[in-house]
Amino acid sequence: MKARFKALHEAGTFVMPNPWDVGSARILEGLGFPALATTSSGLAATLGKADQQVTRDELVAHVRALTAAIGVPLNVDAERCFDDVTATVELLAQAGAAGISIEDYDPARERIETVEEGARRVALAKEACARHGVVLTARAENLLYGHDDLDDTIRRLRAYRQAGADVVYAPGLRAPEDIARVVAEVAAPVNVLAVAGAPPVDELAKLGVRRVSTGGALAWAAYGALRDAARELLDLGTTTFRSRSLTGEEIAAIADRGQAAAASS
Repeated sequence: MKARFKALHEAGTFVMPNPWDVGSARILEGLGFPALATTSSGLAATLGKADQQVTRDELVAHVRALTAAIGVPLNVDAERCFDDVTATVELLAQAGAAGISIEDYDPARERIETVEEGARRVALAKEACARHGVVLTARAENLLYGHDDLDDTIRRLRAYRQAGADVVYAPGLRAPEDIARVVAEVAAPVNVLAVAGAPPVDELAKLGVRRVSTGGALAWAAYGALRDAARELLDLGTTTFRSRSLTGEEIAAIADRGQAAAASS
């Protein structure tokens, strides 16, 4: 599984959507995506928590459940890899992660780490990832926290690449010219988050992007559909939302994939 995930980054562009539970993971796998990734905000929502409040034990249990349920590689949004980077990577690798991402935002201090500290933590993560053949993605969180200095973002991504990151990622990139700069100047496989205003996947491929992910977007779209359906039932007493449900065959396929995963484990 880890070798399959590594190979996906060698050429072309692939989409790696982010399920938030076992059911959504099996649906996405059934649609044909070659790899999946966890979402910190989506997982937090399933637990009734805010993003960045999920514990390491909760994340490891989530990863273990997903990797047991699917037959494609799983990349893990490990946020900052908690306080002990090495131990976190070890636990996630043992839980079946094919890839792990580490970011440079420190929620305890509510600030972006210095590039030196970020690179130090990437190096620790890489050392542990290398022991397990896990693909390491290093994230520069500038754009998510109002720091729009692209030069600084590129400087960080280059430092993280030098520290051992296999893939780089700056969530929030939208402008084609900015994405092209990152691809050209960092010289590493680049992940781009599919957000409003960003180019579609075919254009991202032309820009040289290797991987496209969705973050929590699919989880929030699903929760939005739940809200709308429940509001219709509460306000109108009707159930037209049933016409947009999964079919019986699709529901059965989710269970079938679960049985197949159990049989192969």
